[in-house]
Amino acid sequence: MKPVVLSGFMGTGKSTAGPRIAARLGVPFVDTDAEIERAAGERIADLWRRDGEAAFRAREAALIGELLASGVPRVVAVGGGALVAPGLRRRAIDAALVVTLSASPEALLARMPDLATRPNLAGPDPLARAKELLALRAPAYAECHLSLATDATDANGLADAVARAVARDPLLVPLGERSYTIDVCVDEPARLTEAVRRCAASSLVVVTDANVKAARGAAIAGAIERVGLPWREVVLEPGERNKTLDAVSAVWDAALDARVDRNALVVAAGGGVVGDLAGFAAACLLRGIRFVQAPTTLLSMVDSSVGGKTGFDHRTGKNLIGAFHQPSAVVADLAHLSTLSARERAAGLAEVVKIALATDEKLLSQVEAHAPALARGDVEALRPIVRAAIDAKIRIVRDDERESGPRALLNLGHTIGHALEGHGGFDRWLHGEAVALGTVIEMRATAAMGFTPPDLVERSAALLAALGLPSSVAAAEVQAAWPFVGSDKKRGGSTLALPIVTRAGESHVKRVPLTALRDAVFAGV
Repeated sequence: MKPVVLSGFMGTGKSTAGPRIAARLGVPFVDTDAEIERAAGERIADLWRRDGEAAFRAREAALIGELLASGVPRVVAVGGGALVAPGLRRRAIDAALVVTLSASPEALLARMPDLATRPNLAGPDPLARAKELLALRAPAYAECHLSLATDATDANGLADAVARAVARDPLLVPLGERSYTIDVCVDEPARLTEAVRRCAASSLVVVTDANVKAARGAAIAGAIERVGLPWREVVLEPGERNKTLDAVSAVWDAALDARVDRNALVVAAGGGVVGDLAGFAAACLLRGIRFVQAPTTLLSMVDSSVGGKTGFDHRTGKNLIGAFHQPSAVVADLAHLSTLSARERAAGLAEVVKIALATDEKLLSQVEAHAPALARGDVEALRPIVRAAIDAKIRIVRDDERESGPRALLNLGHTIGHALEGHGGFDRWLHGEAVALGTVIEMRATAAMGFTPPDLVERSAALLAALGLPSSVAAAEVQAAWPFVGSDKKRGGSTLALPIVTRAGESHVKRVPLTALRDAVFAGV
């Protein structure tokens, strides 16, 4: 298991609950404040007064860094301000399960009768100071895999909750107070039930499509029924050609007819089209309500369900109208993939190859090593790849939520891919197939420009073919699709922001003149 890091304000019970949690998990317990006092031979308050807060934080960060780097399974209770520092917090999120304990300000002060040992609460009004610090630290505390209120929960209850989280081993998208977890599991419908329950909604609107309802509707409905809330189902027509404003309106109509309030929750149970449509509908309903993603295709699991991009297509191009609206949770249950065709599975793997080429050489090598098993849908092979691909996307999204910088790397293959989709009326190519073609065509073009190693282009084309994806298309079809490039969201005047792979797992975005891109594309197809 990973280490467990207990964070939260002073007085939340980290030192009290920590030993019980460690005993429940069968691992050692470390209190960083106690370790610092033992090593220094002085109390924290004295160190703070003598050396100042900055020196204390440096000492604290060094100790926590050592504990995380060792990778030894244990429970580590850290000081209330330790993970406020973004760099250390990200290290903890990557290396451990981070649990934030909380309590009301009044309860916190009642647990701290000796305020002389709490230098950060010094002053005439400790309660006001506690409230101020809690408000300042709220975004940092929210970036955790699990948040537990300790006002009315004893140490045994906390230990049980942490043990369940350790078993879940969720991924975390750390976006301050809009952070959310992602569960990757196999045939565990209770994960969806629990994710929806954690949202404490007033009612539910479940959005799916006719294909998903026929193939996986019973499993999804069973998970939703166990939540115990009133719910309305919206069944859309499947396919990219139905990714329209009319489909969004169908969700709005059903929700408003059900008289939902602002504490209602939309559950998107389907592929990328359903997720994008339901997410956009949620973003606009009552000026924004929450939603949960339950992706049912490989492509939506590794790509569209993560990161908050929502929207629908326009006759001039794909995804031209939309909004950023992060989900409250994502549950990727690989059991849904059992009903996918080999073609649909392969389409999802195209997005895995894309993100690996752009950002993660290790993932690219893993996909190459397991390509035959992945192509035939082996769940044991797929599970770690799905998790690694999602993790790679999280690392991009957390640093650039709204695609003003590095997130544009995830558009590799999408400029030409979207053009091929649009030209084909959204039914000639699946999205992943178009991305596979676009990836090869764009990389051949950037190789012609002198940016991408030609051998990497051929390596990528061979991998995509091994996964059952197309890697070449007639030049005439690319020529006919080219007008759609002019409507691409990444265009700015006569240039376009193009992801360029410079070596396996490394890339950057460069503004390229459309004329230069066109010349390079048609030189290579």
